[in-house]
Amino acid sequence: QVQLVESGGGLVQPGGSLRLSCAASGFIFRNYDMNWYRQAPGKERELVASITTAGGTNYADSVKGRFSISRNNAKSTVYLQMNSLKPEDTAVYYCRRRGRPEWGQGTQVTVSP
Repeated sequence: QVQLVESGGGLVQPGGSLRLSCAASGFIFRNYDMNWYRQAPGKERELVASITTAGGTNYADSVKGRFSISRNNAKSTVYLQMNSLKPEDTAVYYCRRRGRPEWGQGTQVTVSP
């Protein structure tokens, strides 16, 4: 069955960096566009970054220039490099195949002094 396992979250100070990973299994990873979402307490889940099968990327305005999405098809893994983190980036981060219903368990990112 499809599995998406996010990792790499943690507590970081403002201005710091984290690299999230999402290990995928149960489907042919290279055939799917992949997305990173986040959900902050009391807010709706929002799309943060996308990467196509060809490597094209797109970002939410709030993270443009600070976050970078990438993928390694050989490892069936999608990454989210997060730099210059702000307290408002605090959320649970999830990956997902574009247009498919499955979610991973998420990884918590907390940005705090």
